[in-house]
Amino acid sequence: MIAQFIKKLRLKHNLTQEYLAKELGITRQTYFQIEKGGRELTISEAKKLATVFGLSFENFLNQKDVDIKVDVKAANKNQPKKGKETIRISIPQKNIKKFKEVLLYILSKIGNKPNIGQSVINKLLYFIDFDYYEKHEEQLIGATYIKNHFGPAPCELLKVIEQMKADHEIEEINSRYFTHDQKKFLPIRKPNLELLSAQEIAHIDEVLNRLSDKSAKEMTDYSHGDIPWLIHQDGEKISYESVFYRDDKYSVRNYDEEPLGKRKIN
Repeated sequence: MIAQFIKKLRLKHNLTQEYLAKELGITRQTYFQIEKGGRELTISEAKKLATVFGLSFENFLNQKDVDIKVDVKAANKNQPKKGKETIRISIPQKNIKKFKEVLLYILSKIGNKPNIGQSVINKLLYFIDFDYYEKHEEQLIGATYIKNHFGPAPCELLKVIEQMKADHEIEEINSRYFTHDQKKFLPIRKPNLELLSAQEIAHIDEVLNRLSDKSAKEMTDYSHGDIPWLIHQDGEKISYESVFYRDDKYSVRNYDEEPLGKRKIN
């Protein structure tokens, strides 16, 4: 159990219950209940304990005492630091049919906005996928994203666009946005919303409401500040698991109020 693991680590590092309680901002009595298994940790508390014990958050959750820490601060440098163990890479399953319907839904909602070209769509798809994964630990589209100079981009998008153009599902229009050439896409048919849950549609709407007014440059700059983009090398596939290392500016999940019991680590 996680309670026994925490106690083992505390004794190993010669720390007192009072000290850890102070680090967590709780009373010693409350901390005592944690070690007894009578109270669940929140995600925020678990992150603090992982830091104190010098473990990555993933290893802490998996109860692995390997003295390895992922240094998120290093991600802000041009050359991220890497220990002996890196964030687990998750290769998502492709769902091209669902990808098409999500793209059609996006285009039906915002495709006629003057700023919405292929570059902005790349980033919108990224935030739709990665924000959903952080919130629900499930994939929405499940596309494979790589890091490039202009931000994260889904590898499957060009293939999907060509298929949809051939099937007369979307129309490509070359235009200009201010002084820049722009490739736009407009839907020819309506999206099949039976392939999307109400939760997924609500999530897509939230991302579009939050980000779809940004220009291509603004979206590029914004995506460059997200931890999943920062900690990977150019041309590398971006791990979905890396969303759990996001900072407060980009995180879309309320970890502070969420008991770890929901993540089945006991």
